[in-house]
Amino acid sequence: MKKDLTSINDLSKTEILSLLAKSIELKQALKKQPRLDLAPGTMGALIFEKPSLRTRVTFERAMVDLGGSAIYLGPADIGLGKRETVPDVARNLSRWVNCIIARVFEHSKITELAANASVPVVNALCDEEHPCQILADLLTVLEHRGSLEGATICWTGDGNNVCNSLMLACGLVGINLRVATPKGFEPRQAVTNRALEYAKESGASIVLTYDPKVGARDADYIYTDVWASMGQEAEVEQRKQIFRPYQLNRELMAQAKPGARVLHCLPAHRGEEISAEVLDGPQSSTVLDQAENRLHAQRALLAVLLARTK
Repeated sequence: MKKDLTSINDLSKTEILSLLAKSIELKQALKKQPRLDLAPGTMGALIFEKPSLRTRVTFERAMVDLGGSAIYLGPADIGLGKRETVPDVARNLSRWVNCIIARVFEHSKITELAANASVPVVNALCDEEHPCQILADLLTVLEHRGSLEGATICWTGDGNNVCNSLMLACGLVGINLRVATPKGFEPRQAVTNRALEYAKESGASIVLTYDPKVGARDADYIYTDVWASMGQEAEVEQRKQIFRPYQLNRELMAQAKPGARVLHCLPAHRGEEISAEVLDGPQSSTVLDQAENRLHAQRALLAVLLARTK
C-alpha cells in the first residue's frame, strides 16, 4: 500500500481484498481480547472541519483498539488553510503524531496534507470522495454474500463523494453498479472514466441512468445518501424537488431482487432520500452493519498504515 489513503484510487483490487480480510481477522480477534497491541503508544490526529458521529467515534475507537490514542482537532482548533497553511499543519503534526485523519471540505486539503506530512494521511471524507465509507460498505456486502464479484448495487440520488468512491471500488473489485441520478447531478466524468477502465479489467458492469427503476431492477442492494451534503444548505429545498423521484421507498425496492437489502451511509433523513418504512424495515438491517463496519474497516486500515511507520 501507499503511505496515504487519499482516494480509492490509492488501492488495488488485491489491497482492497487484503484490507477486508484484515478487517474480519481483527473483528474476530477483538471478541476474545479487549485490545490489540498492534500499534502501541501511537497517536492519531483527527482534523475535522465537519461534524461527525460515525467517523469520529470509529476512528478514535480504532486507535484505542490498536493500543494507541487519538486527539480531536475541530475547526476552531486549527483553521486549516486560514489561520495556518495546510503544509505547515502537516509538517508540525508529523513531529507529534503517527497518522493524520482528516475530514474536510476540499479534496485539495487532503492531497496537500499527504504531500507535506511524513506520516500517513487518511481521507475521512472530502467533497470528492469518502473511501473509508466504501471500505465499510464492501465489508458489509462481503459478510452478507460471502463474495463481492457478481453482486449488483443500485445507487439512487446524487452523484456525490460517496458515489464517486463507490464507482471506483465497484470497478476495481468486480461489483456491478447502476447509478441513477437526475440530469446535471451525475458523478464526475473523470471518476466515471476511471471506474469504467477498472471495470474492463474486473468484468464489472457500470451503467449510468436517469431512471431509478431501471437502476434498481434485479439489484441485490439499493444504496442512497442525503440529497444535500454539508456545505449545500442553500440548495436543500431545490434539491428536495429535483430528487423526489429518486427516493428509496417501497415502490423502488419492489424493482430489486426478492430479499434485496438497503445501504445508506447515514445520517438519514426519513421522508426525503429514504422513506421511514424502508429505513425502519427488515431490509435495512445492513445499514447498521455498515455503520459498525466503519470501525472494523478503519481499524484494519490503520493497523496496516501504522505498521509501515515502525
